[in-house]
Amino acid sequence: MLILTRRPGERVVIGEDVLVTVMEISGQTVRLGIAAPQGLPIYREEIWLAVKEENRAAAEAPADALPDGRATDGGATDGGASDSGTGESSSAAPAGEGEQQAR
Repeated sequence: MLILTRRPGERVVIGEDVLVTVMEISGQTVRLGIAAPQGLPIYREEIWLAVKEENRAAAEAPADALPDGRATDGGATDGGASDSGTGESSSAAPAGEGEQQAR
């Protein structure tokens, strides 16, 4: 894991297309701005873990336990759900341990 020290207004570039800006630091909270291509999903870690768990549970559920008796396709979802009220996408690789990502 790469560990960096940044101050508000400073940035980190990831690859060619992702720019992370430290927007604000308040006590133990850091507000980040992330500029990334529209098709690159970005999650907060706790949202990503919840989606993974729901997909796992759905994949293991018997077909008769699902609403309307519909079968699953192995737990796949379209991944385009939004974190209600925050405008966050809910499909991407999880953030590093203890990190949160928001769009």
